[in-house]
Amino acid sequence: MMINSEIWQQLVTLQTEYSDIVDRAEWDKWTELFTDDCVYKVIPRENYDRKLPLSTINLESKGMLKDRVYGVAETLFHDPYYQRHVVGLPHITAMTEEGIIARTNYAIFRTKADGHSEVFNVGYYLDKVVQTAEGLRFASRLCIFDSELVPNSLIYPI
Repeated sequence: MMINSEIWQQLVTLQTEYSDIVDRAEWDKWTELFTDDCVYKVIPRENYDRKLPLSTINLESKGMLKDRVYGVAETLFHDPYYQRHVVGLPHITAMTEEGIIARTNYAIFRTKADGHSEVFNVGYYLDKVVQTAEGLRFASRLCIFDSELVPNSLIYPI
């Protein structure tokens, strides 16, 4: 499969922009990386592999992403922490007229103000990315994590 270098660069930029926005907790910018009819799921690898529908987080539109942002910023009370993403390069598995399918490994570290950094979540993104007037955007982002457990509660997007 021949990959256009301009599209590749746009995809890498989208991935790095995503990580930077989430790490900085710029939630309004986070929602703008998705299409209006997007899907965003955080799902254990076992459930994904076995085609089980249960997800830790399941959002099915940009409106639901904005609702999650409102909840994180305005209504949830939790012990605050910082996230830091370490993300590999995307592996494009398909390019069609409908979009780009890519898989990207990630590791997320969590740091609480009064503690040490720890590995929080490890897995891979399975993305469907489409071209829009604003550039490439996520039509679907599945965050498939390797562990069956999520430490404490999952507050911020992965």
